[in-house]
Amino acid sequence: MRTYLASAAETCDCAVAAVHEEGRGAAFGAAAKALDKAAGGALQRAFSSGAALPKVGDALLLHTPKPVVMVGAGKKSAGLSDGDYRKIIAAAAGALRKTSAANAAFYLDELAVKGRSSEWKARAAVGVVESEFYRFDELKSKPQPPGHRIKSIAWIVPSAARRKLAANGLQEGGALAEGANLARDLGNLPGNVCTPAYLADRALQMRRSHGLQVTVLEEERMAALKMGALLSVSRGSREPAKLIVLKYNGARDPKAPPAVLVGKGLTFDAGGISLKPAANMEDMKYDMCGGASVFGALAAGARMQIKLNVVGVIPSSENLPDGAANKPGDIVTSMSGRTIEILNTDAEGRLILCDALTYAARFKPAVVVDIATLTGACVVALGAPASGLFSNNQKLAAQLIKSGDAAGDRAWQLPLWDDYARQLDSPFADIANIGGRGAGAVTAACFLAKFTGDFRWAHLDIAGTAWGGAPRKLASGRPVPLLVQFLRDCAQGALRDFF
Repeated sequence: MRTYLASAAETCDCAVAAVHEEGRGAAFGAAAKALDKAAGGALQRAFSSGAALPKVGDALLLHTPKPVVMVGAGKKSAGLSDGDYRKIIAAAAGALRKTSAANAAFYLDELAVKGRSSEWKARAAVGVVESEFYRFDELKSKPQPPGHRIKSIAWIVPSAARRKLAANGLQEGGALAEGANLARDLGNLPGNVCTPAYLADRALQMRRSHGLQVTVLEEERMAALKMGALLSVSRGSREPAKLIVLKYNGARDPKAPPAVLVGKGLTFDAGGISLKPAANMEDMKYDMCGGASVFGALAAGARMQIKLNVVGVIPSSENLPDGAANKPGDIVTSMSGRTIEILNTDAEGRLILCDALTYAARFKPAVVVDIATLTGACVVALGAPASGLFSNNQKLAAQLIKSGDAAGDRAWQLPLWDDYARQLDSPFADIANIGGRGAGAVTAACFLAKFTGDFRWAHLDIAGTAWGGAPRKLASGRPVPLLVQFLRDCAQGALRDFF
């Protein structure tokens, strides 16, 4: 979808404007007044004749000579929260799907969002609209779109003072939407298509399309590096594991320490010998969404030309039952030299991540953030609104929370205490791969922390946020918005003493 900046009304099939509450009636802003005048007062007549005043997050499609979508914006004096603004944009997109409009004009820059600029409003709007119109039907023989999809949106900004900010926001929003949609597409692909080899091929394509440096480590090289934990997982599959490395050099100094993003790339997880229940096992194609988010963040960052060096590391494998697969009770040796007792083969994500974290040390990172659909326990704890956040550095944790809030892709911090780490003690190896029934998300993070050395490190458990439930059972593209906002913030001086 094309989104572009305009300073005045364009010849569009449909217009979108806000209506505020005023007492028991409707109050129009400048844009709605202009549209009403052009429509011969039809908008005012619609509300005065009993049309329900839309609440924040609701939309009303009015069939005037040219269709107009009126979105509720509450009381003008109150101002809007970030969440209210996104609800308004989503409502507008939903209403547009019910029209036959090929293009639309959005007159929503005039909305006052507390503490947010025209740049932020434009960037957020593009992301929400793209998310609302996203669909995945490339594997259907006869795609049937669930609703109408417009071709272009004009973002109307009459004020010259705000136009440059809005233009930047639209450009960045487009890049962010591209990255989020890439993560969604990869997540939605089935396991028989999106294999470790497929992800490696997509990475090599990004070398050409996004100017990234790409390296793919094969199993022979991983064995030479003694990645015994990662390779123990892939032994149960006919698909060889891949360790995919993406590099983007955006900083003025190409040797400046990078931010390293490590994404879990389990392209299908049946649980191994500790086989998962059959019900909903098809969702385990989403177990590579952490890796997909790294692809998306690097794609968006390169398009935005973020002034930061970034490295993406994606360990990719399948986890299937086989005669060569890990067995409960097996002990493997990780790249770090630490031995691991495998008590549950379905706790495999941490096994591939721990070797990837050890490998990340060679990049001498400023910060390391790993992203993984790691535990069902995190879904129980936080549900879908927030990703679980764990960190050994409070300043890093605080910045990730702040970036997530700004991006509308929130995270919530959970503890990383030695009290929990003791649950991983093993009488036979240096560490066990699970810590018992209690606090599963925390003990999983404690396991990863053992392999972070002196890193400033954070872990995002996205098991509850990476994909949605019925009826729209699709990959969400999260936490690409959080990661990209974090990289932007770091490039603009956040965590200056780290870089």
